[in-house]
Amino acid sequence: MNTYIEADASRCTGHARCYLFAAPDLLTEDDEGFVSLRGSRMLVPADQLAEAGAAQVSCPERAIKVYQESEAT
Repeated sequence: MNTYIEADASRCTGHARCYLFAAPDLLTEDDEGFVSLRGSRMLVPADQLAEAGAAQVSCPERAIKVYQESEAT
């Protein structure tokens, strides 16, 4: 199973908690101060699963989602 993190563009309001405090080695910001992952998803490296989970719970808008998806189609 792969673990992914995604950011809902319609919910992200740029609080920066996810990329500044919870997961600075996993997430970054764009030129407007929003998480650069906004509107897309990425595979979470195994050594950063805890940071991804922290990013999810740190978001007051609940824009960050961490989930597992099987590699099989």
